[in-house]
Amino acid sequence: MTETTKPWFKKYEPNVPYSLNYEEVPLFKILEESAIKYSKKTAITFYNYSITYEELLKKVESFKTALHNLGIRKGDRVALMLPNTPHYIISYFAVLKLGAIVVQMNPLYSKSEIEFILKDSSPKALITLDLFLDKVIQIRDRVSTKIFIIGRIKEFLNFPLNFLYSLKTIFSKTPSIPNDFHVFSSLLYTNSQIIDVQINPKEDVAVLQYTGGTTGRPKGAMLTHFNLYSNVKQLVAWTTNIDYGNERTLIVIPLFHVYAMTVGMNYTIAVGGNIVLLPKFNLKEVIETIEKHKITNFPGVPAIYNAINNYKEIDKRNLTSMKLCLSGAAPLPIQVKQQFEKVTGAKLIEGYGLSEASPVTHANPIYGENREGSIGLPLPDTDAKIVDLKTGEELLPGKEGELIIKGPQVMKGYWNNEEETRQVLKDGWLWTGDIAKMDEDGYFYIIDRKKDMIIVHGFNVYPRNIEEVLYKHPKIKEAAVVGIKKPEIADEIVKAYVVVKEGKTLTKEELLNYLKEHLAYYEIPSEIELTSEIPKSLIGKPLRRVLREKDSS
Repeated sequence: MTETTKPWFKKYEPNVPYSLNYEEVPLFKILEESAIKYSKKTAITFYNYSITYEELLKKVESFKTALHNLGIRKGDRVALMLPNTPHYIISYFAVLKLGAIVVQMNPLYSKSEIEFILKDSSPKALITLDLFLDKVIQIRDRVSTKIFIIGRIKEFLNFPLNFLYSLKTIFSKTPSIPNDFHVFSSLLYTNSQIIDVQINPKEDVAVLQYTGGTTGRPKGAMLTHFNLYSNVKQLVAWTTNIDYGNERTLIVIPLFHVYAMTVGMNYTIAVGGNIVLLPKFNLKEVIETIEKHKITNFPGVPAIYNAINNYKEIDKRNLTSMKLCLSGAAPLPIQVKQQFEKVTGAKLIEGYGLSEASPVTHANPIYGENREGSIGLPLPDTDAKIVDLKTGEELLPGKEGELIIKGPQVMKGYWNNEEETRQVLKDGWLWTGDIAKMDEDGYFYIIDRKKDMIIVHGFNVYPRNIEEVLYKHPKIKEAAVVGIKKPEIADEIVKAYVVVKEGKTLTKEELLNYLKEHLAYYEIPSEIELTSEIPKSLIGKPLRRVLREKDSS
């Protein structure tokens, strides 16, 4: 790529290169390098327990050897069904150092969802916590997985928290660990051995990241060592104000999600920072953790930032340690961004990515120009263009079409799914399924998911446009818009779900009058439902699918 061919280069910040040199090395190189440079620095903080980089690498080496002794070899899959605890980070890098493949799994999946992924990926081992033991015991005889490793939260807690946790579990209904299962903490005492594994970073898969498919069945995006390493290097190049060895990153979004894995964990390890883990989102705890640990980086999703904005005692809190918050996984309403920056003084930057791209492809400049409603510019070495939905021809700036992407972070393909791979990977380009546009300066704007677009009287209606208007209303806390099928109407109708701020009252008539002033007639919702909450995924993404199903039932 050259400056003359890509319009976004002229909007790059001065210290951000157009292109990078990528070493062809395994992803775990980032941990090995930081363990040398920042050996005595804290790598992980988990409540009252901490691990230095030197200690972390030793634990990884011991656990790697234990996995090898259990029969894990290069190319084997190992499922991690873990929340945000040190177990995850240790397991992740131990698996990678054996040349095995991490299978990302949400521990809150239903038994049928767990069974599907285990059957699809056929992992030789599964690592989880005793909290989820009941699910594992129920499905173990229906899958090919034979090695089960069970951890306990108290293994990474110091007194008195470990004692209090033990008391709590005595009265819980957690089943006993079966005799043929392995205990995580015992494996950590294994004497580490040198195990020579040759890894081809561009070919060897590091992570299977499951994502929704066009058929509705999850697909495993194959992310190679090179894909993930490249994305980390791109992010490091993009964030020009790094205080190496001293950054403190709060990770509350789940590590089994590709966004937290890369932007939270891998990025922080690459810069020698301190990862502060919280296993679940509790607003008061998040705010107290930011204050206590003087968090500098806080990757999150719009729902989390919006919750902080609306925290009733936010004026009494000091969150000014934060420098950078990268918002992803869902569109960032403009009002949420502006209010958060006002409250905290941090830079809240909207980016864009998807599981199939490791995940980050676009971000707004940290200190350069941020354009309203834009996902920003393509990262170094990332090409992007907008193409016609029907013909696939590249469109001029300002025109709406499908966003397609090419870059070193784009996946190898889908696991055991050549048909879906052919649909989204064409001549090296990843077809995202997102409708977008690019302006004259190379800033990209997501209009909506192609599948979420609503057709009303022949017009294309995009839920995000309506949601942006709703979020600007001073009485609205949250909003989500969906298209609803009605048997008596050929088109879909637009329906808005709205959560009103605490202490405020809002009538449907008042809201309709407001919308008529800001939307085209065909965009105005035919139905408005005032509700107490919007259903969201674990990472805070509004679940439009659930809302549609609710209306069709």
